[in-house]
Amino acid sequence: MSRDEIIATTKRFLSEEFEVDENEILADNNLHETLDLDSLDYVDLVVVIEENLGFKPTADDFKAIDTFDDFYDLAERKFAETA
Repeated sequence: MSRDEIIATTKRFLSEEFEVDENEILADNNLHETLDLDSLDYVDLVVVIEENLGFKPTADDFKAIDTFDDFYDLAERKFAETA
């Protein structure tokens, strides 16, 4: 999956799941703040990522994610590992 495909897919499923306008999901925006995540939301987030992108992020993965761009980098790495 290309980075552009990752971004488009991510925007779609995150906006649906967390009821956020896709226009708010910008590369430099803080993922946690934009999605207004609490501790229970992380379970939902892991599930929708696995369902839509096919990998399951770990707690350590989330520690390194501040922005959506950080998430896209993670997704690219995960896809490269499985290629």
